[in-house]
Amino acid sequence: MAELVRFGVSINEELLEKFDNLIVQKGYSNRSEAIRDLIRNQLVELEWQDKDHEVAGTITIIYDHHVRGLSKQLLEVQHGCHDLILSTMHLHLDHHNCLEVLAVKGLVKEIQGAAHQLIGVRGVKHGRLTITSTGTNLG
Repeated sequence: MAELVRFGVSINEELLEKFDNLIVQKGYSNRSEAIRDLIRNQLVELEWQDKDHEVAGTITIIYDHHVRGLSKQLLEVQHGCHDLILSTMHLHLDHHNCLEVLAVKGLVKEIQGAAHQLIGVRGVKHGRLTITSTGTNLG
């Protein structure tokens, strides 16, 4: 682990008060932890912009498994991008609706492509891609 470095920040009182309230709401133990988290979030967003960068994330979809052929079509898409999928979790929310979460790792452009394919399948009620870092470049 790298050595910690201290630095000062000038900030107006009103903004600092809002930041301190945010720290309490989010449960940070101190300002330093909150600032480190904000910096990491910005670095992760930069990773997402590089379409050839390796990232990790989740693809979450909600669908009615009674829609004819939908489950089969979703499986076909998943098999087509099996090299990106680390794990899947399938939950039955009620008699009709299923929640499926796919943990993925790969290049931004490939993960985005897989997410668009899955979310775009007719019968999928809702879907969302969440991309994060693999952690390698965050220190």
